Amino acid sequence: MDEKILATFEDSLRRCNAVHGFLDRFYERFLASSPKVREKFAITDFVRQKRALRASFHYMLLAAQDEEKGPEKYLKDLAELHSRREFNIGSEFYDLWLDSLLATIQECDPQFGPEVEEAWESVMMVGIRYMLSRY
Repeated sequence: MDEKILATFEDSLRRCNAVHGFLDRFYERFLASSPKVREKFAITDFVRQKRALRASFHYMLLAAQDEEKGPEKYLKDLAELHSRREFNIGSEFYDLWLDSLLATIQECDPQFGPEVEEAWESVMMVGIRYMLSRY
């Protein structure tokens, strides 16, 4: 993946992480997106969940740096957790997840624009495609 896209993503992630409540706002939006999403997260420990999501952004970045071998190296365990054998997170959830994430980034990143949106979509889609391939 292009270094400029990776740097744009990383800079935006840093700005978003500096906003108090960034992940809380994301989960509010994501949970409101569908009754099925709320069902999946009914007994979730959100303190732990937010830590896992924050870490997964970094793993997605690492995976995107090497689109050929990175996803297998950095996302294999995460993909297994989301597979039908574990949490059963099917494709219908990823569109809602990404839409909720992008809307939250738009709200939290003062430099949000087409380049930032493209960077997030590009990096996240490397991971999403891999996760779906391992479903």
